Amino acid sequence: MLFLSIYFYFSRVFLTSAHSASSDPEEEPIFHPRLKELEQKWGVDWGFSGISTFAHLPHVHCLTQPWVPFDIGILGVPFDTAVSYRPGARFGPRAIRAGSSRQTSFRGFNARANLNPYTSWANIVDCGDVPVTPFDNTLALRQMSEAFLELGQRSPPSESLRSSSPYQQKPKLLTLGGDHSIALPILRALKKIYGQPITVVHFDAHLDTWHPAKYPSAWIDAADESTPSFFNHGSMFWIAAKEGLIVNSSSVHAGLRTRLAGDGFEDYEDDAQQGWERISTDDIDDIGVKGIISKIMDRVGTKVPVYLSIDIDVIDPGLAPGTGTPEPGGWTTRELIRILRGIEELNVVGADIVEVSPAYDGSTEATALAAAQVGFEVLTSIVRRGLIEQGKVHLAASKENIRDEL
Repeated sequence: MLFLSIYFYFSRVFLTSAHSASSDPEEEPIFHPRLKELEQKWGVDWGFSGISTFAHLPHVHCLTQPWVPFDIGILGVPFDTAVSYRPGARFGPRAIRAGSSRQTSFRGFNARANLNPYTSWANIVDCGDVPVTPFDNTLALRQMSEAFLELGQRSPPSESLRSSSPYQQKPKLLTLGGDHSIALPILRALKKIYGQPITVVHFDAHLDTWHPAKYPSAWIDAADESTPSFFNHGSMFWIAAKEGLIVNSSSVHAGLRTRLAGDGFEDYEDDAQQGWERISTDDIDDIGVKGIISKIMDRVGTKVPVYLSIDIDVIDPGLAPGTGTPEPGGWTTRELIRILRGIEELNVVGADIVEVSPAYDGSTEATALAAAQVGFEVLTSIVRRGLIEQGKVHLAASKENIRDEL
């Protein structure tokens, strides 16, 4: 009995691996002589059909299938037990995937970038979710950290290795949250993977650099920085700065409109000590979209590895109500997308879209749709940067496209 179990296990692994390794649609496995015919008949879904993956991408449980290579993985992290106000972002990955259902590879050409991210050089898959515990944040943080490190250290398909850039030697992850605290385990993994602190470009209504003791409680020792409750979605960048995960000279917040603690500017002072530059929501009225783009690019440049962290509450809650900490007076969805297009030259090595809480979204799916479109733009920019790294698109041409678009 044991022999049969082992036999069937390795047979299943072999067949799955053989099928996954066949990336050429003309190369039919010998045990499926009608595969091409069946694929032509049934291999394409409408926006409303099929299993819900991001943009109908192939689903691979990447954490348990290490033999399947990918350049870009869409990874859900259904975690929301570090929030300070409205919970529910654990259902964010599911909602964003549903919001992306009208995106398909056969109708995915992005005119502003002159490419289809789903049919270009990159092998993009939906890696499923990290099964994060909802009962123990210390364990959840460990699970997330190990998952990001596991996937981020994988080897991408050999085609992408043609680039001379060291930042093209590892796969990229676009993470669907989940609350914003998931950025901490991602940054921990990225520092280990790239061997250096990472620049963060952070779109958010809030700083998220608060000292955890700014959430006052007589039940904890504010001097004990190891207390589990210090890990939350408003303090993860403070922890990351303390651990040396973030570059203290080139990181940027954009879209800020948060209230501050106490009676003064101590929050801003703490933020400045951590090395951040702040761009407020109101700045767009004074300097416009082009000015916001210039401030980010002048600060960050095109060389350093960048982690792009997008809290959906940077958008006004009138347009994206399904979020955990809504703040009136935000940017429009269009403004955010245009800014993201304008910073496509950034050397993005990882990204997240977080704080989508669909229970507050209503029947319109407005927040999930916005998040899915943001994901499409981020994927487009990562793929385009890959073409630049491979010498197939020149940076000057990329800049010209940005000017034409704006």
